[in-house]
Amino acid sequence: MKLKVLCFTAASLWSSFSLAANCVYNCPTGISGQTIERSIYTLNNNSSTKFANWVAYHVTPATINGPSRSRNWRSDPSISSSATLEPSDYQDAHATIGTDRGHQVPLASFSNTSDWAMLNYLSNITPQASNLNQGPWARLESAVRSYVSTGQDVYVVSGPLYEWYFASLPQADESHTIPSGYFKVVITDVNGWVEASAFIMEQDTSRSSSYCSFEVTVDEVESRSGLNIMPSLESYKEGAVEGQLGGLSSPLGC
Repeated sequence: MKLKVLCFTAASLWSSFSLAANCVYNCPTGISGQTIERSIYTLNNNSSTKFANWVAYHVTPATINGPSRSRNWRSDPSISSSATLEPSDYQDAHATIGTDRGHQVPLASFSNTSDWAMLNYLSNITPQASNLNQGPWARLESAVRSYVSTGQDVYVVSGPLYEWYFASLPQADESHTIPSGYFKVVITDVNGWVEASAFIMEQDTSRSSSYCSFEVTVDEVESRSGLNIMPSLESYKEGAVEGQLGGLSSPLGC
């Protein structure tokens, strides 16, 4: 009996560590959904929209710069089929509404990990406009990795916004809501010294746009998304971190 108790406690401790490892100052709160934690990311799935309310991940020098990885799409085995999409739902999407299968947690940020294939679960994918996905959004994600390559690990919280109608997947056989835009919050914590930069980009953003021009405060992301991005951040730090622009502008190339 004692052995069973010890094993249960160890498993609980590992689960808590894994969740904490992906989120800084706890994972976002404010929108209900199914939270799934994995070794390289944590996400909160919305059974109504069929997409994640938010994803949280921790990029380090050890997770980047791996080999090129394939995009082998699969429904998430941890989510009911009624609460997520399947690969066939994306058929004709690019030709009809001009979208890619856009990773919320980028594949390249974890290409050097053994669990990279989990990023191709459709719970981590949304129909993202090609110009956005391959333009400023991709350049922002690349800027994050460039910063990490200097030796600085970062925490990221990213997710969708639903502020206007964009489109619907032409071949989807179940209800869903495609995001009108996306937010990304990039955070560093060096011995308790916290800095952050946040960005919001709309689906109709042009391919040539600079991601730097879309920087906003964390407070604005929270106001527009309904989330508390860092719920356990000490109150005396909130104004300096969440209410200010430019915390990581320079390291991110802005």
